[in-house]
Amino acid sequence: MAYDEFLADRARRYLNQKSIYFEEKKMIGGLCFMVDDKMCFGMHIDKHTDSSLLMARIGIDKYEEALARPHCSEMNFTGRSMKGYVFVSAEGIDTDADLEFWLQMCIDFNPMAKKSKKRAAKRK
Repeated sequence: MAYDEFLADRARRYLNQKSIYFEEKKMIGGLCFMVDDKMCFGMHIDKHTDSSLLMARIGIDKYEEALARPHCSEMNFTGRSMKGYVFVSAEGIDTDADLEFWLQMCIDFNPMAKKSKKRAAKRK
């Protein structure tokens, strides 16, 4: 699982400064930050460019507005875009102010996000 540890540290620092309880899970080929048991945002290394990507869960209401911002694109893992989720390239999160903008957008959406259904444990 590849992700930028420096970016992860920056995200941890921001969440800690805001006194937001979070958990980290290695998934989706990178690292996801969970707030209130919901995926809030994540990060991984883009295999095409070998650079960091922030996966931001921002919701449908802010989706078009986010896509109009520089260095932001549709989140697309499987050939279909995931509405309400965007990728932000390394250039879009280079400064602390830029990263904090995106993280705060994810945090603001988190109370409205739905929890994923927990899968039942497989029986042997």
